[in-house]
Amino acid sequence: MNGRLVAVSAVLLLAGVSGAPAAPAADGPIIRAPQGLTLYVTLQGNDAWSGRSAAADAAKADGPLATLEGARNRIREIKKAGPLPEGGVTVLVRGGDYFFAQTLQLGAEDSGTPQAPVVYRAYGEETPLLMGGKPVRGFTVYKGSILKADLAAQGLKGIIFHQLFFDGRRQHLARYPNFDPKNPYGGGWAYADGAPIPMYKDIPNESKRQFTYKSKDARDWSKPEEAEVFVFARYNWWNNIIRVASIDREKRLVTLASDASYSIRPGDRYYVQNVLEELDAPGEWYLDRQAGTLYFWPPAPLEGKNVVVPTLRTILKIGAGAANVTFRGFTIESCEGTAVVLENTTDCLVAACTIRNAGDYGGSGVSVSGGKRNGVVGCDIYEIGSHGVALSGGDRITLTPAENYADNNYIHHTGVFYKQGVGISLNGVGNRASHNLIHDGPRMGIMFSGNNLIIEYNHIRHLNLETADTGAVYTGGRDWISSRGTKIRYNYFHDILGYGLENGKWTSPHYAWGVYLDDNTGGVDVVGNIVARCIRGLVHLHNGRDNLIENNILVDGTLQQIEANGWTEPNRMWTTHLPTMIKGYDSVAGQPAWRDMRGMDMHPTKAVRPDGTIMSGNVIRLNIIYYHDPKAKVFKLSRMSPAYNTCEENLVFHFGLPLLTGTLPAKTDKAPPKDAKPLDEWESWKALWKDTRSVVADPLFVNPEKDDYRLKPESPALRMGFKPIPVEKIGPYADRLRASWPIVEAPGARETPLVSEQ
Repeated sequence: MNGRLVAVSAVLLLAGVSGAPAAPAADGPIIRAPQGLTLYVTLQGNDAWSGRSAAADAAKADGPLATLEGARNRIREIKKAGPLPEGGVTVLVRGGDYFFAQTLQLGAEDSGTPQAPVVYRAYGEETPLLMGGKPVRGFTVYKGSILKADLAAQGLKGIIFHQLFFDGRRQHLARYPNFDPKNPYGGGWAYADGAPIPMYKDIPNESKRQFTYKSKDARDWSKPEEAEVFVFARYNWWNNIIRVASIDREKRLVTLASDASYSIRPGDRYYVQNVLEELDAPGEWYLDRQAGTLYFWPPAPLEGKNVVVPTLRTILKIGAGAANVTFRGFTIESCEGTAVVLENTTDCLVAACTIRNAGDYGGSGVSVSGGKRNGVVGCDIYEIGSHGVALSGGDRITLTPAENYADNNYIHHTGVFYKQGVGISLNGVGNRASHNLIHDGPRMGIMFSGNNLIIEYNHIRHLNLETADTGAVYTGGRDWISSRGTKIRYNYFHDILGYGLENGKWTSPHYAWGVYLDDNTGGVDVVGNIVARCIRGLVHLHNGRDNLIENNILVDGTLQQIEANGWTEPNRMWTTHLPTMIKGYDSVAGQPAWRDMRGMDMHPTKAVRPDGTIMSGNVIRLNIIYYHDPKAKVFKLSRMSPAYNTCEENLVFHFGLPLLTGTLPAKTDKAPPKDAKPLDEWESWKALWKDTRSVVADPLFVNPEKDDYRLKPESPALRMGFKPIPVEKIGPYADRLRASWPIVEAPGARETPLVSEQ
């Protein structure tokens, strides 16, 4: 990583303030200023009133409504009497804490029209908090600093929850070892005991639900069957949270109630939670489910602060054919599942909202599935159990796009419980992630799979803080047709870290790329991106096919700049997944929409080339490659034949140091001329790839030390035909539908780098 974790340059920090366009009409419904009918909601209101005035009348006979549910019902009554007025209905919600007793659900009967939309929004600059939980009060001293509360006396009898929020922040379920706030990712772990096993070595009949703990980690718990193990098993790709079935103290053997994703091997990291005896630090809590008693060690005095426990899975659900409905300007928090769900809706929008403290292992910030032209726009989304935003929809057979989109969002600190949780999970057909700022998560910024997806103008940094074998953006193609037609363009990806076990020590950065096209990904365009400082490489093709890597600026890959690892016919990955690829290809073969899809003229059974390689149709050209490390390679392309792929016409600058490729001069029976200069790795590379147009020269960036990679007018890259990247449009932009502006970035791994421990 060459020691530099450079802050974003001024030109990128200001991206879009002056130059970013407002969302075009095709992007979704346009929010109108309040017109037509206006309804009001306030905590001091009454759902029996009309809601047509902002304050109660003198007789207290009419005034604002008390709940959003009351406003929804009033709109239903209005629609029964006739069509909505021109301009639609705007519900203005006053500030305050709105504790929801049940999910607010809207369906087709709650729809607006393009001319008469239904808009729920915050009143002026006030902040209505929509909360999917209940406050807990009546705490008394249990012992020392630990307090307790009788939940049954507060209407919470029998309610099981897995999270607790104090003063707007999620607290830690009592655990061993304790959470380490000074080293939140690398600290606070125990490690399974035993002799190390190579990660990729398979062990027949290996258990996925047992592991041995070290003698120093032996604990004495009265209810071990209530304990849960939070563990990263074997591959360090993601984690599991599994209840304990039993503990054999003599053998130091833990048996879980169900299987982990993979076997739990010696050295794998874990902690144990939900144990009363481990409630020994500020911010920890425990729920005695049988007694209905909550135990909590508050990290600060309770006075004037809420203790909230979630009682709902989802706070807002819009579905069943709803259309032209907008929620704007709310803070939405405190739930166990996905906070906001849009399902099979049309032209619906979640805009300028703050969505936080939501989701468990399977719960995201916002989920948009099915329907068309639905958007998540201008939201601040953070402290989420799984994904920040999950987008899907569209038809793969006909390639009919859904045109759902996530635009201009600030997403950070996702994957709190599910470590495969990403900033944006982008799936389906014709959906888009654009102008988002994403940082500080356990895995990728954007994980995608589908067709004709658009990933553009995003700023993604400091990710993959808890997992390995990952990237800033990631997809796979094990079905042959994913993610063909997708465009990754005009993004800025940098400081993609990765965390994993190396030479017996947990370390970061480790095993991470920038753009990661995994497992036979085909037909993806990677054009006009800036990718900087990733340890394994900046672009990775894993047996990729028909991909275009063009006009990118690639800076300071630690090991190499571009990596490709192909399969050959005997490869287990190829033989294992070939039936799935055949099924995927056959599912769309002959469909009119797929006729012009690049690379779909070859059946998977014909993919193996005469030389035994499989990678083909990839084009790597007209990229600027700029790096410092003397040991780093330009390219590391394995089992990728020059006969079936193209790599040429790139501008490379290594500050006068040798350009390493691992390519040696071709063997020949002829003796070279006596005065012939031996070919180095770069010249050998060019000869092998028949590359006569690459240039070794300084690209003349404006200020690379400050991450300003704009090109000076005299840059040789421009003479080669390189097209300037529109950096001024990258990242979020000022807009009336932004939740906050300017964005104040939350501290994280950039400010406090991870410290490895074991």
